[in-house]
Amino acid sequence: MSPIPTEVVAKTGLAVPGSSAVEYKKESAAARFLGAVGCAGIAELMVFHPVDTTAKRLMSNQTRITSAAQLSAVVFKDKAAAPIGTRFFSLFPGLGYAAAYKILQRVYKYGGQPFARDYLAKHHGDTFDRTFGKGNGKAIMHATAGSLIGIGEIVILPLDVLKIKRQTNPEAFRGRGIFRIIADEGFGLYRGWGWTAARNAPGSFALFGGSAAAKQYLYKLSDYNKATWSQNFVASIAGATASLVVSAPLDVIKTRIQNKNFEAKESGFRIVSNMAKTEGFGSFFKGLTPKLLMTGPKLVFSFWLAQTLIPAFSKVI
Repeated sequence: MSPIPTEVVAKTGLAVPGSSAVEYKKESAAARFLGAVGCAGIAELMVFHPVDTTAKRLMSNQTRITSAAQLSAVVFKDKAAAPIGTRFFSLFPGLGYAAAYKILQRVYKYGGQPFARDYLAKHHGDTFDRTFGKGNGKAIMHATAGSLIGIGEIVILPLDVLKIKRQTNPEAFRGRGIFRIIADEGFGLYRGWGWTAARNAPGSFALFGGSAAAKQYLYKLSDYNKATWSQNFVASIAGATASLVVSAPLDVIKTRIQNKNFEAKESGFRIVSNMAKTEGFGSFFKGLTPKLLMTGPKLVFSFWLAQTLIPAFSKVI
């Protein structure tokens, strides 16, 4: 009896072309770590943090914006009438929390997905092939690995919560420092974890799946690590766009849960009901346009850099 694809990989270290049972553990842990950290640098934060603040404030706004003056008040809050320089720097609240969150998130998400993918390839690669067919199975396996990692991202949720509150509701801090807040709030910092997991699962599935699909069907690559920087860039655009659109409604709900005062107890389902009743269906996609036009490039930039740097580091480490 000839060995099944997974056994071939395990015994020979060679990939079966087009198979989900790809050669696993291609990159070292150090390469994955350095590649993921490289995309979470100071440049990304300095360029894109104001964009993230703008999107979060638009998602948090519960009124209809009908004029430029109203838009300015929502985005710049009490600095709406200040000089342009002051308005710009008012978009940097929570930068310290953002730095800690983004670095950990990038290391965990972009560096962790290959480990989840390795596990699925080693133990279930042939199952993906049988179920979805070669090529289809590999793209879906990459997406599934991303989804599993996305769900686990709730571990670092408190940093995201603190960042969002700084961006949209600084009054919630009331002069307290981070250690005082942690002592006072405890597991309250995980409020909205269920909605976060619900957002991350399809969002990360679409991010890694969209990228894998572009490499599989657009560029006909059997080894995704051999993608050129331009192919990685296009694949990142596909994955980032799919991720933002798919996760948009749940992201709005998650943001509204997390931007409230710490003592607020409004549930996600109550928020959904109120949004549908008073703001209409379109409210579930608030902030999507700036996210696609401005936050989208941030995700493209970081994901493209990670996909490019991880294989590059693996060649020299």
